[in-house]
Amino acid sequence: MTIFGCVNCGQSLTGEVALGHPLRGPEVMATHEIVSPRMAVGTFQANFDASLLILHPDDVPGMAPHPDSRRLSGCCGVAGQDGPNLVCGGCGVEAATKESDCWTNNLVALIVAATDAVGVVPFRSSVPDE
Repeated sequence: MTIFGCVNCGQSLTGEVALGHPLRGPEVMATHEIVSPRMAVGTFQANFDASLLILHPDDVPGMAPHPDSRRLSGCCGVAGQDGPNLVCGGCGVEAATKESDCWTNNLVALIVAATDAVGVVPFRSSVPDE
């Protein structure tokens, strides 16, 4: 498990996450509904060029909405088309883009260049000792 933090101030941006695979589901809904998240809670996946880490929206408790409201546009959620819209909750550095509108995927794209692995948590088995 890994915790990703802000490269600028060191604050944890994510909770514990592990490498995972995207979930299958509808790419875009035909109605004004937000699709289910692209990743399962507690998992992440790098994008095609490894510049972004794709996460479940609930896995970024150390982030806050961008102070520039123009970055937060959308119809049913946040479109994510106006630049990074999540900032580090500690120092305000732009750290990710959330997409959660009715015509987009439902995910958070964490900018790799803005993050550092602040902690690697040892694997904890869910199987009790015998």
